[in-house]
Amino acid sequence: MKETISARRVRELVGSLPAGPIHAGLADALILLIGDGRIPLGVRLPSERELSAALGLSRTTITRAYASLRDSGYAHATQGSGTFTAVPGGHERAHDRVLVAGGAGEDWIDLSCAADSAPAEVMAAYAAALSELPAYLGRHGYFPSGLPVLQEAVAAGYAARGLPTDPDQIVITPGALTAAGVVVRALARRHGHALIESPTYPNVGEILRAADLQLHEAPLDGNGWDIAGIAETVKQVRPDFAYLIPDFQNPTGAVMTAAQRQQLGKVLRLRETRAIVDETHHALALDGQAMPPPFAAFDADAVTLGSMSKTHWGGLRIGWIRAPRPLLEKLVRARMSLDLGVPVVEQLAAAHLLRQGPVSPLQIERLRAQRNALIDLVGTHLPDWRFTPPAGGLMLWCELPHRGATALAAAAAASQVVLTPGPVFSPSGGLDSFVRLPWTRPVAELRAAVERIAAAWRRLEESGPLSAVRPRRAGAVF
Repeated sequence: MKETISARRVRELVGSLPAGPIHAGLADALILLIGDGRIPLGVRLPSERELSAALGLSRTTITRAYASLRDSGYAHATQGSGTFTAVPGGHERAHDRVLVAGGAGEDWIDLSCAADSAPAEVMAAYAAALSELPAYLGRHGYFPSGLPVLQEAVAAGYAARGLPTDPDQIVITPGALTAAGVVVRALARRHGHALIESPTYPNVGEILRAADLQLHEAPLDGNGWDIAGIAETVKQVRPDFAYLIPDFQNPTGAVMTAAQRQQLGKVLRLRETRAIVDETHHALALDGQAMPPPFAAFDADAVTLGSMSKTHWGGLRIGWIRAPRPLLEKLVRARMSLDLGVPVVEQLAAAHLLRQGPVSPLQIERLRAQRNALIDLVGTHLPDWRFTPPAGGLMLWCELPHRGATALAAAAAASQVVLTPGPVFSPSGGLDSFVRLPWTRPVAELRAAVERIAAAWRRLEESGPLSAVRPRRAGAVF
């Protein structure tokens, strides 16, 4: 028997409809909910009569909305059975959005990607972008530094945070990872040195190694950054770069205090080490707290990277570099050796979104609820795991009672959960007593994932301990 989603649940998910034709707004809302998985594929939608009563809308409005779903490929009707959700191109097409190697089926839950689904504002932003596109079609369409309207929106965001920024200090890129690659390509010297946090975002290490840089780790412990230890490392090796994630650090969720930023900025300037500062999570403060000033407010030589992948949607592929003016020519030249710019439509949509604010309040509300649910689930089903509840960001960094994260990832895969173990985040391959758990999936998926992970962990425990004791932690994570 086909699963049915209730009219009451649809009403809760849809929320308030945007201005404009009601049937079109309802159809757009349902398309978004189906596309990001909050309304599952293949379920039967409420009857037109039931949804009409639940939403307080006319039957005609519901009929037209369902017709729009069918016309766009997001639903199909079966005579006598009802209307069922679908995606354009067929059922398997939906799994393009799931980053699972080998092609996962519908029962897989992917916790390898700490990125959220798109909020409703993204669809409206694309519609606005398309309406603005004709003004650009009479030109060649290449903007290597970025579309001026988007540069202005990004610069305004920094100014609002107390860091005056001119639009021409912004170089738009296809995401923060590309931004990091451009900076390293422009400024690295062969056989140079780079300071990198441990744990850290794994793709950063690959970029630095590809530039033939020797990596030096700055371990984070339960209290975050050891500024004195970093200062000693910088003094000894005088690295060319220090790659930092000071805002809801990936994967630990730690936030560098203003005092620490000031101290570290002074250390780096003294040794002429260029800070590359990844701020992709800075707007994701989930408890309404004020964030410290940007790192560049304490170190004018810092190069700052930003992105909309975590705050809005990874499919936008919009990132940027905020750089000191003397570096801009080198950065643009390096960027043009890779590509000639981000698509104009995406930049117009991004500018529209940023003018509304750094992140949607509804997105923050949803992420907060998912974070709280994940904290409760891990506490209930895995009570011997330890973590510090983050005040923002997108993930929990969990310490296991003993080493075994890599084995757990394999066991979880046998239960159709994709899990990333600690060694992936270690530049040197350690941290096998840690796992990262993003809260970017709906609560129902998080619940199922944690239950499967807990069962896999119990099976590992019953098969014999992988390590008899918890690794020692003398001011650093191993």
